[in-house]
Amino acid sequence: MASAPALSHPVRTPRDPGTPEAVAVDPALVKRAVKAAALGNAMEWFDFGVYSYIAVTLGKVFFPSGNPTAQLLSTFGAFAAAFLVRPLGGLVFGPLGDRVGRQKVLAVTMIMMAAGTFSIGLIPSYGTIGVGAPLLLLAARLVQGFSTGGEYAGASTFIAEYAPDKKRGFLGSWLEFGTLAGYIAGAGLVTLMTALLSTEDLVSWGWRIPFLIAGPMGVIGLYLRLRLEETPAFAAEAEKAGSSRRKVPLREMITGQWQALLLCVGLVLVFNVTDYMLLSYMPSYLTSELGYDETHGLLVVLGVMALMMVVQPFAGALSDRVGRRPVIAAGCVGFLFLSVPALLLIRQGSLFAIALGMGALGLLLVCFTAAMPSALPALFPTRVRYSSLSVGFNVSVSLFGGTTPLVVTALIGATGNMMMPAYYMMAAAVIGGVAVWFMTESAGRPLPGSPPQK
Repeated sequence: MASAPALSHPVRTPRDPGTPEAVAVDPALVKRAVKAAALGNAMEWFDFGVYSYIAVTLGKVFFPSGNPTAQLLSTFGAFAAAFLVRPLGGLVFGPLGDRVGRQKVLAVTMIMMAAGTFSIGLIPSYGTIGVGAPLLLLAARLVQGFSTGGEYAGASTFIAEYAPDKKRGFLGSWLEFGTLAGYIAGAGLVTLMTALLSTEDLVSWGWRIPFLIAGPMGVIGLYLRLRLEETPAFAAEAEKAGSSRRKVPLREMITGQWQALLLCVGLVLVFNVTDYMLLSYMPSYLTSELGYDETHGLLVVLGVMALMMVVQPFAGALSDRVGRRPVIAAGCVGFLFLSVPALLLIRQGSLFAIALGMGALGLLLVCFTAAMPSALPALFPTRVRYSSLSVGFNVSVSLFGGTTPLVVTALIGATGNMMMPAYYMMAAAVIGGVAVWFMTESAGRPLPGSPPQK
């Protein structure tokens, strides 16, 4: 790896008297910040991709039962449990990020994420240690959930505070590019293993391999994050506060930002319900509910994610030109009117129909993945940005996003209605649309509490 260029402090460019000074940041430093933040998100979603795509196998390893649906529910239950502690992680890491710095906290979350994922690959099976196996799996998932409580809010804040005002959408979109890359890597590895290994080998030892890979990935991510400087916005805030910088009061973090928090919860709800529905739940839906061939179903979803990766940066740049609100609103309208047709295509069963339906949902999801990383940090001022965004984001993800696979599986089991995924996405789109209506456009404007940045 080539040696990194010397780091430089932000340069303040004089502006007209009476207006804030513009801050110019070294472009090389901005690129490194984006890469380091995106890699952490990639590792988080590498785990999600592995867990979602290998859920059926994990059910056999950790939750022996004669009922495949019960196994799948138990596996997704452990998946959802991690989201229950995410708000706690947000309450711990968010205030720390606003007090001691974004970079330091993001280094800690990287270590915890890698350790939690790596440890899953070391857990003995239910057949070896009995009920201790699912309990250890649950413990590892809780560590992951706690650490990710500070990850997305910190990473999106980090990129947003480094990015020039006119390119925040484009640069922020690379955070979700990392999400898709990590998911494709995890899901692609599981798909390859499913194709090459027998069911017996996969259950016996093959399932461990993807989780053990998280160890070296975490070391690389930690190295990149430790070499970064603090963001210009945080540095300016810390300089202004000086030695009086103190812990952000809970009242200021939550009740003082209640309107922005409500908008955040609504935006994150539609973003994550549709995200987890498409990327986490649909592989199992194709296999367990529709009886579709497992390998072909996985390949279709991987193809959709590859398509999303191609479109992602262009959609981020589009949000810089036309605004975050029109891009996010387009996604909400699309999911409201196209979820049912898309799922009917998927249920038709042919490879072409499934690819068409999944592709349509994937392109709609890009409206959120491209615009949200820049829209969400702009809801809050610098002093409480990490704290408040962590609370709003993680509460919404925990209640609505991460529980999506479990809730939809249970709804289908209770009603027998295979269209439940579409109805669930439509309801989320309505809530997201209301949030978009009330949000303020932030494209091309400085972040609240920060000077213009170029």
